Amino acid sequence: MLQPPSFRQDSIATSLGTIVYYTADRTTPLAASMPEDQSSQSQPSIVFLHGFGGGSSAYEWSKVYPAFVPEYRVVAPDLLGWGRSNHLTRPYQIEDYLTTIREFLEQVSSTPAIVVASSLTAAFVVRVAVNHPRLMRSLILSAPTGLADFGQPYENPLAQIVSIPGVDRLLYSTAIANPLGIRTFLEQRQFAQANRVSPEIVDAYLASALQPNAEYSALSFVRGDLCFDLAQYFPDLSVPTAILWGRQAQLSSPSLAQRFAELNPRAIKAVEILEGVGLTPQLELPAVTIGVIRQFLAEL
Repeated sequence: MLQPPSFRQDSIATSLGTIVYYTADRTTPLAASMPEDQSSQSQPSIVFLHGFGGGSSAYEWSKVYPAFVPEYRVVAPDLLGWGRSNHLTRPYQIEDYLTTIREFLEQVSSTPAIVVASSLTAAFVVRVAVNHPRLMRSLILSAPTGLADFGQPYENPLAQIVSIPGVDRLLYSTAIANPLGIRTFLEQRQFAQANRVSPEIVDAYLASALQPNAEYSALSFVRGDLCFDLAQYFPDLSVPTAILWGRQAQLSSPSLAQRFAELNPRAIKAVEILEGVGLTPQLELPAVTIGVIRQFLAEL
């Protein structure tokens, strides 16, 4: 939940709660030095949407999105139930995110936006794009997965445990929302190389995980309440799309990238498998990720 220099916090009200987002502060000396056409609202919008997991937030893309400020109006929200955005006090459902992502995009940009999204959120974005293609100019998806793709069941050994009332919140506080739990998950499940998990990354994830009622979104994710078969939706996608995937991603196999591409070669224009990274290349190797996104933007 750390905010990059020269970025400010703003918010948008959706039907389910307020979504906080981060965008370039145009009153800074850097913005003031830009040509007039670059510092105006005429820039195309590029929206960075984080994935899900204990402590997720817009911080996930914070090493990447500042690089695009000169050419784009950058927007990076904390999704509903994560970071500084409002947290519901009930289990989350798929429709909650389909609705709030759509409402956010409708309000944050007057023209179709470029959307960069990660993991399960990227899968939600595909569904929103299928039903509301006018909202999106192009998609760049990092390891998109509904976690039950091509008919495979969602599998998580903790799913049944966190379905037990009382046990779920205890597990969240003891195994997830503490420094050791955050670091262990990042090192063992999210990153390909543990030495890339810095104290800053742990602190940012922990700050999000400790927000009041943050357990509702995280436990809904772990239980599998938000999972679905993304393969059912890719054939109907019409928005130009590129897919990137970390070779060592554990929560979802990079082999899915080509399988998804084969479902709709007209819409999916490019696929890139990044070596030596896991589920979040945007945190492990941000400079490489920036280069791949720039390449995709040129192709799309």
